[in-house]
Amino acid sequence: MDFTLSPRVEDFRARIARFVEEEVLPVEEDRSNWDAHDNIAAEPLEMLREKARAEGLWCLQLRRETGGQELGRVGMAACYEEMNRSIFGPVVFNSAAPDDGNMMVLEQAATDAQKERWLQPIVQGKVRSAFAMTEPHPGGGSDPGMMLTTATKDGESYVIRGRKWFITGAEDASHFILMARTSDDPRRGLTAFLHHREDPGWHIDRRIPIMGPEEHGGHCELVYQDMRLPADRVLLGEGLGLKVTQMRLGPARLTHCMRWLGLAKRCTEIAQEYAQNRHGFGIRLSDRESIQIKMGDLAMGIEIGRLLVMKAAWALDQGSFARKEVSMAKIHVANLLHKAADVAIQVNGARGYSRDTVLEWIYRYARQARLVDGADEVHQMVLHRFLAEEGRDFWTWQTQEVRKGVAAE
Repeated sequence: MDFTLSPRVEDFRARIARFVEEEVLPVEEDRSNWDAHDNIAAEPLEMLREKARAEGLWCLQLRRETGGQELGRVGMAACYEEMNRSIFGPVVFNSAAPDDGNMMVLEQAATDAQKERWLQPIVQGKVRSAFAMTEPHPGGGSDPGMMLTTATKDGESYVIRGRKWFITGAEDASHFILMARTSDDPRRGLTAFLHHREDPGWHIDRRIPIMGPEEHGGHCELVYQDMRLPADRVLLGEGLGLKVTQMRLGPARLTHCMRWLGLAKRCTEIAQEYAQNRHGFGIRLSDRESIQIKMGDLAMGIEIGRLLVMKAAWALDQGSFARKEVSMAKIHVANLLHKAADVAIQVNGARGYSRDTVLEWIYRYARQARLVDGADEVHQMVLHRFLAEEGRDFWTWQTQEVRKGVAAE
């Protein structure tokens, strides 16, 4: 496993770091650029997006033929970390959830005609999208096998009935990927569909109030009442919805972690700056051993997270599903982000609890990290399943191939 960045990836990473420093952070600092839901407002966002496009920093995660730069997962890890030094960074580069994961799954699973209609407008920044899977109890959540929303075949169409909730970005989305049950087959009972916000037969029941700041479009509860979709709206194929969820959610969990590392580093940055300048009882905060212990432990936790993310990214680039690696990264980095925000607030004292910095924003946002795309406990159970099946082989080293009787060096 070699995580050395290629000159091309390093060039993108450095350019993103400069763009965030010079362009995004000044916009973030001015609260007049924020919307009512603690996100970047439409006008400054479009201004920054135009600059990002002009500098070739747009949709880096996608293939060249789609409109991206084809950086691979390892390259994405390095660049996404830099993007999320700002709380507004990822959306500026069209690399924010849920559009990020939706674009990648459409690129992989859609037909050419579907890509033209459903993917390209998202790539071009003309529309936003949502992934409608999670349902209220007793429906499907982390276990998609519990899904209650149905799609019943009626001639050349499907009739959709059901309810979804906590659908990120739904209020602002035009393109939706919808998961529904087409049979009771445990492996091939789910199907993914594409629909537009103007299609009849569905509505947003409410925008769910949440504890933290919100992505554009919020987190909504949707109701489907006899929505009729033609067969060309099926993504990948009838009965292949579970495969679509696997294609969508595995990499998306990891891209969350890539971005969260950037936020964790930002927390450390704010804490360091304050500790170096704040004096009390005749001594600078950064010279106190208690602060040094906190900051050293946080720095180590971030580096562990980076290694876990890079290993998972490397495994995905090698063609692996990387289920163990992604679960380990998801658990560690989600908890790390919460810890980083908590430590930084503690170091900053009342200033950290105020809105004079973005720490309180990150703290509220961080609590959801241990829930989205699978709660900690779900991923811990995944790891236990692998441990029970593999035993000591759970921990293995990647080895080089042996060619012509000689080990490759």
